Amino acid sequence: MSTVTLIRTDSNHPGFKDLVVLLDKDLSIRDGEEHAFYAQFNKIDTIKEVVVAYKNDIPVGCGAIKPFSETTAEVKRMFVHPDHRNKGIAAIVLNELESWALSLGFTSCVLETGKKQPEAIGLYQKTGYKIVPNYGQYIGVENSVCMSKTLNAKS
Repeated sequence: MSTVTLIRTDSNHPGFKDLVVLLDKDLSIRDGEEHAFYAQFNKIDTIKEVVVAYKNDIPVGCGAIKPFSETTAEVKRMFVHPDHRNKGIAAIVLNELESWALSLGFTSCVLETGKKQPEAIGLYQKTGYKIVPNYGQYIGVENSVCMSKTLNAKS
């Protein structure tokens, strides 16, 4: 079994852009008519912290963080190619994003996912995220599930 290689980059990375196209297609199917509402919050042109996971030189997963507040980073654009799911890649990417957030001085992460993405909710809960009241633009949005996690430096 080949190992997963992670690179830290930004939103201009071609592998990230390719994966985001697949992510948006998946979300448009899952979210249906609500997709346009969510899409406005998922622009990627200015994200400075992006992680891309590679397997055999092929980009297979990604995620990003961006500042949410002085102490909190928001996890964005998490995706694993369907052919590579259920192999722990999303958890590896998420762990790398959290480590990067810590190194940038953030003490917690928040994220928004959808009720129609049960795999994502399961991953986040398994990795220590707790459901919190919807924040920001997601307040009052029925399909949104917002989550938060306090980051701890690994000892």
